[in-house]
Amino acid sequence: MGSCLVELPNGTKKPACQATLKRESGQYYRVITGIQLSRPEDYLSIYQSGCNHSCLKCHSYYFSQKFYGKWMSTDEIADICRRYLELITVWEPRERATMWHATDLCHHCGYCKLRGMRGPLCPGKLSPEQVVLSVQGFGPARNIVAFTGGDIACCADFYAEVTEKIKDICQNKLYVLLETNGYGLTPENLDLLASAGLDSFWLDIKAYYEETYKKLCGTTNKWILELPKEIIDRGFVLEVLTLYIPGWVETDQIVKIAEIVYEADPNIPFTILAFFPIYRMSDNRPPTLMEMLNAYSEVKKIGLKNVKLGNCNVFCKTKEDWSFLISTVGREGIG
Repeated sequence: MGSCLVELPNGTKKPACQATLKRESGQYYRVITGIQLSRPEDYLSIYQSGCNHSCLKCHSYYFSQKFYGKWMSTDEIADICRRYLELITVWEPRERATMWHATDLCHHCGYCKLRGMRGPLCPGKLSPEQVVLSVQGFGPARNIVAFTGGDIACCADFYAEVTEKIKDICQNKLYVLLETNGYGLTPENLDLLASAGLDSFWLDIKAYYEETYKKLCGTTNKWILELPKEIIDRGFVLEVLTLYIPGWVETDQIVKIAEIVYEADPNIPFTILAFFPIYRMSDNRPPTLMEMLNAYSEVKKIGLKNVKLGNCNVFCKTKEDWSFLISTVGREGIG
């Protein structure tokens, strides 16, 4: 069992798999908080209530730690994905079924739509017609659907069922991505998801040291550290991210995580995200520009070929900061 107690509307608590997942009339139902074209991911995100972690820095705590949303069947979720097909403006190959590749295409400034010109970080790969407005801002709509927010990947049967239905109703035109902490992705569950046709994982490895992981997330990370190789060996597309949290997860742990990723495949996209104060860590400071650049430099030394820094607005506050960042890592190093 993970650290997965979810608060119900009446104030009681149940494990996430009991509070936000059920099976009725031959199919699964999941509590869904919302479904929308998300930024900066540029894909259809399905935000789930309930999680098998209780992270102190969770930015989705108001629906991952509490029952918040409505029950939706796997049939209903698949039908929404079918309707999303009509909105797609960029058709990606399977190997780009990640969040990491989204910033190769667009930096979401909206200049091309609002000012008729490209923004300063624009990769110059899209026409203005491919950039559309969603509730989270401007960007393309890519042929990917992702399960995000709360995470109960330990209940793989649900994800297998909904993946099969999405693939069927969308005639394999959509790639299915699971944003996950990796908890519960046993070999058996990975095999089940592979057979169902799930395409990719966004694996959030939150810490290397188990003691830190338990304090931060409420559970162990032993199996999670073995996942990059297990995922790659089964033919999934994989990207990995980790969060720089001063005093908790710094360069030493980030490098150890990167080494695990490198051993699985040096081409795996790797993102170092900047922590920002939130939830039960609202008093913890964010990283500085130099801390993030040092982490980036040390990870690159390992040999990983695709590394980016994310949440750059957290540690870049001035034009001078941005200029120094770009001159150091290049535009391709900014997520």
